Amino acid sequence: MDLAPLASALLLSRSAPASMMEATVTEPTATLTATDTTSHQGEFYFLQPSRWADGVGHGLQFANEAALCRPGMNTVDPPNGDPAQYSERPHLIHVPAEGGLPRDFEVYASIWIVSRALKEVFEAVDSAGFAFAACDFTLADGSPGPQYYLCDVVRELDALDAPASRVKITTDHDYITGEDVPFYSAVGGASLVFRKEALDGAHVFRQSGSGFFPICDRVMFDALERASLDGVRLRDVSAL
Repeated sequence: MDLAPLASALLLSRSAPASMMEATVTEPTATLTATDTTSHQGEFYFLQPSRWADGVGHGLQFANEAALCRPGMNTVDPPNGDPAQYSERPHLIHVPAEGGLPRDFEVYASIWIVSRALKEVFEAVDSAGFAFAACDFTLADGSPGPQYYLCDVVRELDALDAPASRVKITTDHDYITGEDVPFYSAVGGASLVFRKEALDGAHVFRQSGSGFFPICDRVMFDALERASLDGVRLRDVSAL
Protein backbone atom coordinates (compact mmCIF):
# COMPACT_ATOMS: atom_id res chain seq x y z
CA MET A 1 0.00 0.00 0.00
CA ASP A 2 1.32 3.46 -0.93
CA LEU A 3 1.39 5.52 2.33
CA ALA A 4 2.55 8.77 0.70
CA PRO A 5 -1.00 10.21 0.11
CA LEU A 6 -1.97 9.43 3.72
CA ALA A 7 1.17 11.09 5.08
CA SER A 8 0.54 14.19 2.98
CA ALA A 9 -3.06 14.44 4.23
CA LEU A 10 -1.93 14.17 7.86
CA LEU A 11 0.67 16.87 7.36
CA LEU A 12 -1.92 19.24 5.88
CA SER A 13 -4.39 18.61 8.71
CA ARG A 14 -1.75 19.50 11.32
CA SER A 15 -1.14 22.91 9.75
CA ALA A 16 -4.82 23.92 9.41
CA PRO A 17 -5.59 27.24 11.17
CA ALA A 18 -7.36 27.33 14.53
CA SER A 19 -10.29 29.59 15.44
CA MET A 20 -10.08 33.41 15.22
CA MET A 21 -8.92 35.41 18.27
CA GLU A 22 -8.45 39.08 19.10
CA ALA A 23 -5.20 40.51 17.73
CA THR A 24 -4.00 43.59 15.91
CA VAL A 25 -1.17 42.72 13.52
CA THR A 26 -1.53 41.59 9.91
CA GLU A 27 1.15 41.79 7.25
CA PRO A 28 1.19 40.19 3.80
CA THR A 29 4.79 39.04 4.23
CA ALA A 30 4.08 36.97 7.33
CA THR A 31 5.33 33.42 7.56
CA LEU A 32 3.76 30.64 9.59
CA THR A 33 5.44 27.95 11.65
CA ALA A 34 3.48 24.80 12.39
CA THR A 35 3.76 21.70 14.53
CA ASP A 36 1.68 19.32 16.66
CA THR A 37 1.12 21.07 20.01
CA THR A 38 -1.44 18.74 21.57
CA SER A 39 1.15 17.51 24.09
CA HIS A 40 1.40 21.08 25.46
CA GLN A 41 -2.26 21.51 26.37
CA GLY A 42 -2.83 22.89 29.85
CA GLU A 43 0.65 24.38 30.27
CA PHE A 44 0.16 28.10 29.55
CA TYR A 45 -2.80 30.47 29.32
CA PHE A 46 -3.68 33.96 28.17
CA LEU A 47 -4.76 35.94 31.24
CA GLN A 48 -7.37 38.66 30.72
CA PRO A 49 -10.71 39.98 32.01
CA SER A 50 -13.74 38.20 30.62
CA ARG A 51 -16.49 39.90 28.65
CA TRP A 52 -19.70 40.87 30.37
CA ALA A 53 -22.67 38.65 29.53
CA ASP A 54 -24.95 41.69 29.10
CA GLY A 55 -22.61 43.25 26.57
CA VAL A 56 -22.58 46.53 28.51
CA GLY A 57 -19.80 46.09 31.04
CA HIS A 58 -18.78 48.02 34.12
CA GLY A 59 -19.54 51.65 34.84
CA LEU A 60 -16.11 52.69 36.10
CA GLN A 61 -14.56 56.04 35.29
CA PHE A 62 -11.60 58.03 36.56
CA ALA A 63 -12.62 61.06 38.59
CA ASN A 64 -9.12 62.55 38.21
CA GLU A 65 -7.98 61.26 34.82
CA ALA A 66 -6.31 64.52 33.76
CA ALA A 67 -4.17 64.58 36.89
CA LEU A 68 -3.00 60.99 36.30
CA CYS A 69 -1.76 61.58 32.75
CA ARG A 70 1.87 62.40 32.09
CA PRO A 71 2.49 65.91 30.74
CA GLY A 72 1.58 66.07 27.05
CA MET A 73 -0.32 62.76 27.16
CA ASN A 74 -4.09 62.19 26.96
CA THR A 75 -4.22 58.69 28.44
CA VAL A 76 -3.30 57.19 31.79
CA ASP A 77 -0.28 54.88 31.83
CA PRO A 78 -0.60 51.47 33.50
CA PRO A 79 1.16 51.23 36.87
CA ASN A 80 4.90 50.55 36.67
CA GLY A 81 5.73 49.96 40.32
CA ASP A 82 7.02 53.47 41.01
CA PRO A 83 5.19 54.86 44.09
CA ALA A 84 5.60 58.38 42.66
CA GLN A 85 4.33 57.50 39.16
CA TYR A 86 1.02 59.36 39.55
CA SER A 87 0.80 62.92 40.82
CA GLU A 88 -2.13 61.89 43.00
CA ARG A 89 -3.88 58.72 44.07
CA PRO A 90 -6.09 57.29 41.29
CA HIS A 91 -9.79 57.84 42.02
CA LEU A 92 -12.39 55.59 40.43
CA ILE A 93 -16.11 56.33 40.48
CA HIS A 94 -19.11 54.21 39.53
CA VAL A 95 -21.48 55.72 36.98
CA PRO A 96 -24.56 53.42 36.83
CA ALA A 97 -25.67 54.86 33.50
CA GLU A 98 -22.45 53.51 31.98
CA GLY A 99 -22.64 49.97 33.42
CA GLY A 100 -22.58 47.73 36.44
CA LEU A 101 -20.42 47.56 39.53
CA PRO A 102 -16.94 46.18 38.86
CA ARG A 103 -16.14 42.50 39.21
CA ASP A 104 -12.83 41.20 40.54
CA PHE A 105 -11.18 41.75 37.17
CA GLU A 106 -11.93 44.60 34.78
CA VAL A 107 -10.15 46.66 32.15
CA TYR A 108 -10.67 50.39 31.63
CA ALA A 109 -8.73 52.60 29.24
CA SER A 110 -6.47 49.56 28.56
CA ILE A 111 -5.55 49.34 32.27
CA TRP A 112 -6.38 46.32 34.40
CA ILE A 113 -8.46 47.04 37.50
CA VAL A 114 -8.41 44.29 40.12
CA SER A 115 -10.07 43.67 43.47
CA ARG A 116 -8.16 43.14 46.68
CA ALA A 117 -8.92 39.41 46.44
CA LEU A 118 -7.43 39.09 42.94
CA LYS A 119 -4.41 41.18 43.91
CA GLU A 120 -3.75 38.80 46.79
CA VAL A 121 -3.78 35.80 44.44
CA PHE A 122 -1.42 37.51 41.99
CA GLU A 123 0.98 38.48 44.77
CA ALA A 124 0.88 35.07 46.44
CA VAL A 125 1.85 33.29 43.22
CA ASP A 126 4.24 35.79 41.58
CA SER A 127 4.51 39.21 43.24
CA ALA A 128 7.47 40.28 41.09
CA GLY A 129 5.46 39.89 37.90
CA PHE A 130 2.95 42.65 38.68
CA ALA A 131 2.75 46.34 39.53
CA PHE A 132 -0.19 47.77 41.45
CA ALA A 133 -1.49 51.22 42.37
CA ALA A 134 -4.15 51.50 45.07
CA CYS A 135 -7.26 53.50 44.12
CA ASP A 136 -9.95 55.40 45.91
CA PHE A 137 -13.35 54.13 44.77
CA THR A 138 -16.57 56.09 45.20
CA LEU A 139 -20.00 54.58 44.64
CA ALA A 140 -22.80 56.40 42.86
CA ASP A 141 -24.35 57.56 46.15
CA GLY A 142 -21.07 59.15 47.22
CA SER A 143 -20.11 56.46 49.73
CA PRO A 144 -16.72 54.71 49.57
CA GLY A 145 -16.63 51.44 47.67
CA PRO A 146 -14.40 48.38 48.15
CA GLN A 147 -10.67 48.58 47.55
CA TYR A 148 -9.52 48.30 43.94
CA TYR A 149 -6.10 48.58 42.30
CA LEU A 150 -4.72 49.51 38.92
CA CYS A 151 -2.63 46.55 37.78
CA ASP A 152 -0.21 45.57 35.05
CA VAL A 153 2.10 42.66 34.18
CA VAL A 154 5.57 44.20 34.20
CA ARG A 155 7.75 41.17 33.46
CA GLU A 156 8.74 40.71 29.80
CA LEU A 157 10.48 37.57 28.58
CA ASP A 158 11.43 35.99 25.27
CA ALA A 159 10.19 32.48 26.04
CA LEU A 160 8.28 31.51 22.89
CA ASP A 161 9.46 28.31 21.23
CA ALA A 162 8.66 29.52 17.73
CA PRO A 163 9.75 26.35 15.85
CA ALA A 164 7.50 24.26 18.10
CA SER A 165 4.54 26.68 17.81
CA ARG A 166 2.00 27.43 15.13
CA VAL A 167 2.25 31.22 15.05
CA LYS A 168 2.35 33.96 12.45
CA ILE A 169 5.74 35.71 12.30
CA THR A 170 6.05 39.17 10.78
CA THR A 171 9.06 41.47 10.56
CA ASP A 172 9.16 44.66 12.60
CA HIS A 173 11.87 47.31 12.27
CA ASP A 174 13.56 48.48 15.47
CA TYR A 175 14.43 52.11 14.79
CA ILE A 176 16.63 52.28 17.89
CA THR A 177 18.93 49.41 16.90
CA GLY A 178 18.31 49.67 13.17
CA GLU A 179 17.63 45.92 13.01
CA ASP A 180 14.67 43.95 11.71
CA VAL A 181 13.20 41.83 14.49
CA PRO A 182 10.48 39.15 14.50
CA PHE A 183 7.00 40.06 15.66
CA TYR A 184 4.67 37.21 16.69
CA SER A 185 0.96 37.37 15.93
CA ALA A 186 -1.95 35.05 16.68
CA VAL A 187 -4.21 36.49 13.96
CA GLY A 188 -6.21 33.65 12.44
CA GLY A 189 -5.45 31.31 15.34
CA ALA A 190 -2.32 29.91 16.89
CA SER A 191 -0.87 27.13 19.00
CA LEU A 192 1.84 28.53 21.27
CA VAL A 193 4.59 26.63 23.05
CA PHE A 194 6.87 28.26 25.61
CA ARG A 195 10.29 27.20 26.85
CA LYS A 196 9.95 26.54 30.57
CA GLU A 197 13.68 26.93 31.12
CA ALA A 198 13.42 30.54 29.91
CA LEU A 199 10.94 31.43 32.65
CA ASP A 200 13.37 30.98 35.56
CA GLY A 201 10.52 30.38 38.00
CA ALA A 202 8.19 33.08 36.62
CA HIS A 203 4.46 32.30 36.64
CA VAL A 204 3.28 35.34 34.63
CA PHE A 205 4.93 37.36 31.86
CA ARG A 206 4.54 39.21 28.59
CA GLN A 207 6.13 37.69 25.51
CA SER A 208 8.53 40.20 23.97
CA GLY A 209 8.03 41.07 20.33
CA SER A 210 4.38 40.04 20.27
CA GLY A 211 0.83 41.32 20.43
CA PHE A 212 -0.18 38.58 22.86
CA PHE A 213 -2.14 39.04 26.06
CA PRO A 214 -0.13 38.43 29.24
CA ILE A 215 0.64 34.74 29.75
CA CYS A 216 0.47 32.67 32.92
CA ASP A 217 1.46 29.11 33.67
CA ARG A 218 -0.43 26.23 35.27
CA VAL A 219 0.53 27.31 38.79
CA MET A 220 -1.22 30.65 38.37
CA PHE A 221 -4.11 28.98 36.56
CA ASP A 222 -4.70 26.58 39.46
CA ALA A 223 -4.52 29.39 42.04
CA LEU A 224 -7.08 31.45 40.12
CA GLU A 225 -9.35 28.45 39.66
CA ARG A 226 -9.29 27.77 43.41
CA ALA A 227 -10.09 31.42 44.17
CA SER A 228 -13.22 31.37 41.92
CA LEU A 229 -13.13 35.11 41.31
CA ASP A 230 -15.52 36.93 39.00
CA GLY A 231 -14.34 38.25 35.64
CA VAL A 232 -11.19 36.15 35.13
CA ARG A 233 -10.71 34.59 31.69
CA LEU A 234 -7.99 31.99 31.04
CA ARG A 235 -7.45 30.63 27.52
CA ASP A 236 -5.19 27.71 26.76
CA VAL A 237 -2.61 29.04 24.31
CA SER A 238 -2.01 25.65 22.74
CA ALA A 239 -5.38 25.89 20.97
CA LEU A 240 -6.32 29.50 20.22
